[in-house]
Amino acid sequence: MSEPLDTSRLYASVEGTGPKVIVLLHGFGGFHGVWSQIQPELADDATVLAYDLPGHHHSLHYPNAGSAGVAAKAILADLEERGVERAHFVGHSMGGAIAALIGLRAPQAAETLTLLAPGGFGPQINADLLRRYGAAMRVDELQACLNEMSAPDFTMPTEPAVRLAEARATPGQQDKLVEIAAAITKGDQQGEIPREMLATLAMPVTVALGTGDPVLPFSQTGNLPVNFKLDVLPGRGHMLMEEAPDDVVRIIRQMAR
Repeated sequence: MSEPLDTSRLYASVEGTGPKVIVLLHGFGGFHGVWSQIQPELADDATVLAYDLPGHHHSLHYPNAGSAGVAAKAILADLEERGVERAHFVGHSMGGAIAALIGLRAPQAAETLTLLAPGGFGPQINADLLRRYGAAMRVDELQACLNEMSAPDFTMPTEPAVRLAEARATPGQQDKLVEIAAAITKGDQQGEIPREMLATLAMPVTVALGTGDPVLPFSQTGNLPVNFKLDVLPGRGHMLMEEAPDDVVRIIRQMAR
């Protein structure tokens, strides 16, 4: 019988053995499995780590879990423990904010940053939807939230909601997500990484955002630092890994080259 997972430690699903290292960071309320369409595609020539962020799924009881800053420190510490000195960081939503913080705090560790619908690029956020998503436990509740997070003409398959419901079944997960959601959306706004700080990032950075994102408005791509590349996904919503998996793989591969 296998040993039970220690959920006070940071968990990562690892695929591939290639020389390049790609780190995948999911958004709030997700888990490593949200990359199930993406990770195998990237693992043919790279080592790909998909993390459960602190406070999520197999990392549920990581100490002081909740903030992007804690997550950034945890990921850097785990990579150091694994002997990984440099990696290509990919983050979606909250994971995008975490990837940006990693680039700011440890630029020597980040070869590139790929930020998919990243959090922290402006104060506006769909706070009500995010709080409902954090509290959702049943498949039908999650399905409704995922559809609302997607573009109006996209219908989310049932499988992502089923996998999320399974990941949230651990006792204590709902309470933790409700707590994190309240912190993220305090005052119905999100925390913002100042543009002048982002402008100090010297590694290649790509920001990808759908023009129909109902969680984080596309207008947050305005006034990006001149060295950032913007990849516009017309008509796409917030759930880019499900809505546009081929585009996501393309963008990550371009950066990892």
